[in-house]
Amino acid sequence: MLKYNCLIVEDEPLSAEILTDYVRQVPFLELRSVCADAIYAMDLLQKEKIDLLFLDIHLPKLKGMEFLESLRNPPRVIIVSAYKDYALHAFELNVVDYLLKPIRFSRFLKAVNKLNQPLDSKPAPISAEVRERTYFFFSVGKKKVKVFLDEILYIESLREYIRITTLEKNILTKFQLSAIEELLSKNNFIRIHRSFIVAKDKISAFTATDIEINNKQIPIGRSYKELVIGLLERGI
Repeated sequence: MLKYNCLIVEDEPLSAEILTDYVRQVPFLELRSVCADAIYAMDLLQKEKIDLLFLDIHLPKLKGMEFLESLRNPPRVIIVSAYKDYALHAFELNVVDYLLKPIRFSRFLKAVNKLNQPLDSKPAPISAEVRERTYFFFSVGKKKVKVFLDEILYIESLREYIRITTLEKNILTKFQLSAIEELLSKNNFIRIHRSFIVAKDKISAFTATDIEINNKQIPIGRSYKELVIGLLERGI
């Protein structure tokens, strides 16, 4: 059986651990190394024969897509990301597949089984999963509650907790607003106050001092005012 030497490039320990476990369950995959940044990965590619990269996009120092574009003769690549925004660009670079976190093992298997299919000169189609709605699970008591990003109206900081407000429900979970801001940075959200992040497409009106979402007035912080008003006026 043909085996593929694999390299995981992932800076999130939990995600790297999950990928490592998945790779070790597939007989035709051989894990050679796991590294947390693209610079180290570049060095490994020069020293070892790597057939397949599992590549995260948001990496320190050098981003995943920039790293991929810098390679003259890249191995085959499966993108692993929490963001669907880069899917089209990734497939233009002839990646094998594009996996959205959290990754199910069945979806992982579907991706790696493509390695044994004949190479096609046509770009791979964007999979249905990439087009699916993005969501995260948040801890609420002893449960993990699924929240679709396109349902969120706004998020409010309550010290070490945040309250996520949708049309249907409010979720109180232990999280820092700065951490959720980074998690949502590539999606449809903007921080307008030290205590509030809002969904841009849910804003129904705004003034120089506040914005309105679902009939609720939310203040615009003084230090955020210039950026927020500028973005809203330009429709960004």
